[in-house]
Amino acid sequence: MPEPVGHYFDAEPQGPSRATTIRLDLPDRSLTLTTDRGVFSASRVDAGTKYLLLEAPAPPTTGTFVDLGCGYGPIACTLALRSPAAKVWAVDVNARALDLCRANAAANKATNVHTALAGEVPPEITVDLLWSNPPIRIGKPALHVMLRTWLARLTPTGSAVVVVQKHLGADSLHRWLETEGFGAARLGSRTGYRLLQVTRG
Repeated sequence: MPEPVGHYFDAEPQGPSRATTIRLDLPDRSLTLTTDRGVFSASRVDAGTKYLLLEAPAPPTTGTFVDLGCGYGPIACTLALRSPAAKVWAVDVNARALDLCRANAAANKATNVHTALAGEVPPEITVDLLWSNPPIRIGKPALHVMLRTWLARLTPTGSAVVVVQKHLGADSLHRWLETEGFGAARLGSRTGYRLLQVTRG
């Protein structure tokens, strides 16, 4: 019988740890990242995440950034290294993912990454930039609550860049964002994914 590993959006993944190492190669840098069972895309950097990292507009040089659903940290670490004067909050519900993200930030000298559960981020903090490959599989109601909560933290000039698979509802999410009063624009479409930019509207 296979060992249970649970879902990547579980607070405490089931099953024993089996850490492994992967590489993230981008035009401007290469990172070595430790992953593990029970976290999102443990065997490789997800194609949607890679697309976001390749095609999202360059981040500002400074500000408060959030990687929402950080997993083991490919987005948070890349943001932190591209903008070393920024403060990057890496947010997840998965304790194992947060431990990995913290270790990967240290290993890659991304000293401006701060890992946290969502409820640990001080409520007065506003967000200049949010990047996310959001956990679509938690279901629309939970996803909508999560996005509504965090997008409401954007500063008047802030923005979010979100990558979503087409067949998992990228276009319906785009429409929902607009009905919620957010500004939403498609930045690109490639290999089964949409890249959306979101503003406060």
